[in-house]
Amino acid sequence: MKNYWLMKSEPDAFSIEDLERLNGKSEPWDGIRNYQARNFMRDEFKIGDQILFYHSNCSPPGVVGLAEVASDPYPDETAFDPKSKYFDPKSKRDSPRWILVDVRFVAKFPRTVTLAEMRETESLGEMRILQKGNRLSITPVSERDYEKIVELGNSSTS
Repeated sequence: MKNYWLMKSEPDAFSIEDLERLNGKSEPWDGIRNYQARNFMRDEFKIGDQILFYHSNCSPPGVVGLAEVASDPYPDETAFDPKSKYFDPKSKRDSPRWILVDVRFVAKFPRTVTLAEMRETESLGEMRILQKGNRLSITPVSERDYEKIVELGNSSTS
């Protein structure tokens, strides 16, 4: 059974274009420092799960393409590096606090499915990203909502 996810990234830190430039190679999704998001990756992500790639902290924010989970979860090395902004002195190699998965590019949408457009699409009303106060960088998505976003991203008009 395949799962569906929305994963946020700031495009100036790591964009869908950055992932696309890897030409089929995967990239570690590091730096997650929220326990609920970590638990999704650690406990529920499976190789082949589908990802809505969301650009945040930009204008306009929205889903810009698709990726997939390309590895099982493993420790996030940035937690052990004192020079990293993601360093966590409480994370130990024999008991890592933070994990990550690798992701692989699938497709870039012809257009962004903006947050505003998602809010205006009645059938997407239950998506966690649309819930007041939601700031998680990783959220589960229903197959129905995933398919609707793919349809919108591949359409020629908003």
